Amino acid sequence: MMWRHRFAVDEWGWELPGGIANIEEGAAETAAREFEEETGWRATGPLRHLVSFQPMPGMVDTPHEVWTAQGAKKVGEPTDAEEAAIIEWIPLANILDMVKRGEIAGSGPLVGLLTLLMERQGKS
Repeated sequence: MMWRHRFAVDEWGWELPGGIANIEEGAAETAAREFEEETGWRATGPLRHLVSFQPMPGMVDTPHEVWTAQGAKKVGEPTDAEEAAIIEWIPLANILDMVKRGEIAGSGPLVGLLTLLMERQGKS
């Protein structure tokens, strides 16, 4: 996850890497590219679509997709130094407490991480 400052709300918080697809790339390609550009890590396992959602369907049409992968390797430094102050692997066991403390507030990370946690609970 990435510790980032968001100027619109003047707050710091943990987020997942993400961004906008280039015209010529599919969603999985975008997810892989953004992950590597923003963190310096490359997924080593296949990417899997986790969830799609509209964060504000009554106001704007902005479809979002969250992807996940098993495994990653460090391939360098992030290509955009402005993306994050800290990049850190966060255990899933910490997520709910972080959400309750308001450390994860964006819709993308919330929807994606809570979906992943619900999936994991369903498999136990």
